[in-house]
Amino acid sequence: MCGIVGYIGTQTATGILLEGLRKLEYRGYDSAGIATVGEGVLSCVRAKGKLFNLQEKLESLENPARIGIGHTRWATHGKPEEHNAHPHLDGGGAVAVVQNGIIENYRELRDELKGQGFEFRSETDTEVVPHLISRELKKLAEAGGLPGGDPMPSVLMGAVRRAIALLEGAFALAVICQDYPDELVVVRQQAPLSIGFGQGEFFCASDTPALIPHTRAVLTLDNRELARLTPLGAEIYSFEGKRLTKYPHTLDWNPVLVEKQGFRHYMLKEIYEQPGVVRDCLEAYTAVDRLDTPVTPEHPASEIQDQDSVRSPFNLNAPTELYGDLQQIHILACGTSWHAGLVGKYLLEQIAQIPTTVHYASEFRYAPTPLTPNTLTIGVTQSGETSDTLSALEAERDRRANHPDPAYKAHLLGITNRPENTISRVADYLIPTHAGIEIGVAATKTFIAQLMSFYALAIDIACHRRTLSGDRAEELLGGLRQLPAHIEAIVEQQNGAIEALAHDFTETQDFIFIGRGINFPIALEGALKLKEISYIHAEGYPAGEMKHGPIALLDAKVPVVSVAVPGSVYEKTISNTQEAKARDAKLIGVVVEGDTAAAELFDTVLTVPAVDEILSPLLTAIPLQLLAYHIAARRGLDVDQPRNLAKSVTVE
Repeated sequence: MCGIVGYIGTQTATGILLEGLRKLEYRGYDSAGIATVGEGVLSCVRAKGKLFNLQEKLESLENPARIGIGHTRWATHGKPEEHNAHPHLDGGGAVAVVQNGIIENYRELRDELKGQGFEFRSETDTEVVPHLISRELKKLAEAGGLPGGDPMPSVLMGAVRRAIALLEGAFALAVICQDYPDELVVVRQQAPLSIGFGQGEFFCASDTPALIPHTRAVLTLDNRELARLTPLGAEIYSFEGKRLTKYPHTLDWNPVLVEKQGFRHYMLKEIYEQPGVVRDCLEAYTAVDRLDTPVTPEHPASEIQDQDSVRSPFNLNAPTELYGDLQQIHILACGTSWHAGLVGKYLLEQIAQIPTTVHYASEFRYAPTPLTPNTLTIGVTQSGETSDTLSALEAERDRRANHPDPAYKAHLLGITNRPENTISRVADYLIPTHAGIEIGVAATKTFIAQLMSFYALAIDIACHRRTLSGDRAEELLGGLRQLPAHIEAIVEQQNGAIEALAHDFTETQDFIFIGRGINFPIALEGALKLKEISYIHAEGYPAGEMKHGPIALLDAKVPVVSVAVPGSVYEKTISNTQEAKARDAKLIGVVVEGDTAAAELFDTVLTVPAVDEILSPLLTAIPLQLLAYHIAARRGLDVDQPRNLAKSVTVE
């Protein structure tokens, strides 16, 4: 959840570390700090709050050091105060450590170290690490260095390896020591960490946006790996001491993509980028069929069939065994990804006719469903690093691994915006979502991209199972191709009106969002977006459930946002909305253009173009994103970095 950066090379480290932390501040912004080693002295500067507080402290300091580590914190253990900020030091101020993750056995280690005379200055779990390293360094010094046969290339790395052998939990670490001014040691165990390769310089970071201003050559450490970085190179070892040969890959990201480009906030920029995201997903997911025959007006999908399936307009390059004789699908996700999974459930059940269940990943790993044969398990994680989702997928893989019946074999599919991250090493197959880098903590374009992946997957499986005709598949693809223009129209036409509407809700304390059918998850997502960035209490409900309890909350002070677009549940949704109107609630409707009846019912309408009901979530989500954004901006809040939240949740 926190952000780690590190640098060793020929440039001044402080500026590089600060810029890296700025790129990672979405991972945590309770406090920040850096530690450097220069002229044989380790210096450490920390500050509570946002990164600019640290920057102000550093402006008056001249620091030519060419090695250092930095950290931006999302608090887990200990309040967000300066004494709990990273880096943490050993008692002598010679070893500095930054960590992302949680040391689960830190209490036992802390008590042991206190009993040996070590003093602690913070309430964090991380502080045990520099003390452990310091203790191991002392032992090695007394022994005259590393013993014969030790595979580690340096005393510092040997001490780090011995220290981490005592740790339990999920963690990524970066370590420097004033007695070893030419090396930076990094560690990964169940928390992300990547190394960037430059010319005579090396970088490390929790996420690649901190690396791409300096290099495109990136190597992602795997679990139970540690590395020694010096100006001469990178040496990578397993926790067991085996030297590993690994090669960096080249990122194709442009640094311009992570800039605001004139927008007030990243979130607004990313809302505006959604038409391009839909186009990119369609381009990636539609290709050639099994016979390398493209779908064209001259060769429609319905004419290209075999005895087993209807020609799918989508090509996800998924292995046949992944679909197999599917009888059940489980979707594991958290937060916004869970809402995308709910839309996916609707699509997979209604289009592909496969029973599908959506689980909170954090619950599934501890209370999994009974094993069923021919089951596909889908993990949805924007970052590819969500701890709960990865752990749930691993648990599902492990519990199926030794089943004697091959029908119970684990089939794991990952949907992610970051295919280079850990999920690629957990799932059997990935569907990348092609949203590009998303900086705003509140997910917008990555949510739309996740929906696109579910549309492609559901239609592809449906064609494979012959539960969808080729003509209907083509019709849906045609509708999807129209969506970028529709989203552009919504943003351009509705943004100003929604900004004006937001003025009415700067003092509002509660919101209710309702929807039915495939748009019920959009009500949930609209409520989540509002509460995440405006801090207004907001809840989403199935519209038909209002009269079973939530209607008691309604009065003139509680606005109700209703998603009511034409389709199988339109009349029912309108009827449920009228029940809210009878309780004096102010009504905001997400409705299609030209719906005069809805215009008479609602106090305010946010219009979207009319599309097939099954495609409507890709449009109805957009005005709710804008509504949340403008209310939060109007309230003067930090839209991109809402309190207590972080972009990538890498701790349980």
